[in-house]
Amino acid sequence: MKQAKGYFGRRKNVWTVAKNAVEKALVYAYRDRRAKKRNFRALWITRINAGARQHGMSYSQFMGKVKANNIELNRKVLADLAMNHPEAFAAIVNKVK
Repeated sequence: MKQAKGYFGRRKNVWTVAKNAVEKALVYAYRDRRAKKRNFRALWITRINAGARQHGMSYSQFMGKVKANNIELNRKVLADLAMNHPEAFAAIVNKVK
């Protein structure tokens, strides 16, 4: 019942309804903690792709050359550079070309 605090209607004060609502909420929370990782990776890839295409490369070409040149920046950092520091991202693109 403590976990159902704040729910609306019978979900907060009827034992079986509250139990089912809490169990379902926990299932959603478990599932979405994993989905969040997928969503962020997709967002990073989209941002890197947009930045790379401004410099005449596709995402796959860019990432292939990044790996070949042993530049150990992950997608999160590359996406941040592409969005917030375009001059630094351009330097990376020029280095891998």
